[in-house]
Amino acid sequence: MKKILLFALASLLCCHINAQKTQANKETMNFQYDIECAGNGTQGTYLVKVWSYSISKKVAKEQSRKNAVHGVIFKGFAGGDGCVSQRPLAANPGVELEYAEYFSNFFAGEAMKYASIVNGTDEIVKVGTGRYKVGVVVTVQKDQLRKALEAAGVIRGLNSGF
Repeated sequence: MKKILLFALASLLCCHINAQKTQANKETMNFQYDIECAGNGTQGTYLVKVWSYSISKKVAKEQSRKNAVHGVIFKGFAGGDGCVSQRPLAANPGVELEYAEYFSNFFAGEAMKYASIVNGTDEIVKVGTGRYKVGVVVTVQKDQLRKALEAAGVIRGLNSGF
């Protein structure tokens, strides 16, 4: 009897975690976020603050790494407070649609290895009924990210001709 109860409890827990992950991935594909400079990172990195929107504070925080990578690739960010404005890595605005299958797979997993959350930087703001805006500072490995995108043929290298 205990084994059946334990199995049922484990199954429910797995379903709940899987449902949260599915919701997180679904919300990420909408890419609802704001990105801004958060200071100067070490060489080869950007230090950005990402504000992610979700009905779940936890989901918003978890998705902030994907949002930071997306922002570095497609949006860039404004300077200020000692920061220099950064253009997006993808100079062509249509590259996201042109390589939709690549980016779908990329943001399903690989993107996470290029970003890490700086601990203790969480800010949570309730915006409207049941929605949250969660801000965290994220370090993005921009040089490694650029190399991966160049190797995949998604963006042109810095040393390629104009």
